[in-house]
Amino acid sequence: MEDITQNESLHFDARIDMSPVHDKLLEVRREIGKVIVGQERMLDMLLVSMLANGHVLLEGVPGVAKTITAKLLAKTMHVGFSRIQFTPDLMPSDILGTLVFDVKKSDFEYRKGPIFSNIILIDEINRAPAKTQAALFEVMEERQITIDGDTYAMSLPFLVLATQNPIEQEGTYRLPEAQLDRFLMKIEIDYPELDDEIEIISREHHMLTSNKLSDVHPLVTKEEIFAFQALVRQVRVEPQIIAYIAKVVVNTRQNALLYLGASPRASIALLNASKALAALKGRDFVTPEDIKDVSYAVLGHRVIVAPEKEMEGITAKLIIKQIIESVDIPR
Repeated sequence: MEDITQNESLHFDARIDMSPVHDKLLEVRREIGKVIVGQERMLDMLLVSMLANGHVLLEGVPGVAKTITAKLLAKTMHVGFSRIQFTPDLMPSDILGTLVFDVKKSDFEYRKGPIFSNIILIDEINRAPAKTQAALFEVMEERQITIDGDTYAMSLPFLVLATQNPIEQEGTYRLPEAQLDRFLMKIEIDYPELDDEIEIISREHHMLTSNKLSDVHPLVTKEEIFAFQALVRQVRVEPQIIAYIAKVVVNTRQNALLYLGASPRASIALLNASKALAALKGRDFVTPEDIKDVSYAVLGHRVIVAPEKEMEGITAKLIIKQIIESVDIPR
């Protein structure tokens, strides 16, 4: 994906000034870059999800900076942060909170759980049983919970960043497709390139303090996040671009290589993510390239490869790439 610092090849008179979004989030990227080496695409997709007000699933092997990146993103913002380590014995009340009897009042009092924050890091989401996962996904979808007939709304912004390990499946509880669909994006994190690996080792060798997060400072306020999200909703999407999104998603349902195609929720997610990416690049209009850039992160976890094709080594990423290339680009 092209770097957000590059100027676009096409220039139009923008109806909406997106420079505040572009400039401020470029600062956020630089701030996180004090600790994280490379992984530009992961950072861009995280920022896109924040702008689109959607949750993220980070998938990668241990040690590729999933957890620390989520912590750093939260630290660059003046918002609350909560981390929940999922384990097989975790109960829904450990996340949502519970009713506790108050002797003085002779009544039950609700004590909120760690889910009541702005940015929630769920470490190893597939380690907890289905009942606990379901409780989390209800909050993600509704952004509120109901305890003993009383409804408690989440404090906004509310963003869940969940991590999972793609190789260790023993003792885990695989997320059902219906729950995966709640995530706006699934970001797959690869190993760093050789030059980045050298830089990581060099930084660690010369680091004078053990606290890697100490040099990262808050840059974005809650009010700015709300303002940026409001700007994203105003990004222009031409009718032919909307038709392009629809064609891509419908093609996933008609593809013989896929057992399950993407739902209308995927169409909406693709629209919102492409609008957020356009704003991140400083534009007030969506291009087909924006849709291509976010297509796999948005659609990859929403489709299922036919079992016989999966055995042949065909992946969802390859199929989505073929679909994108087969649909005519609007002019």
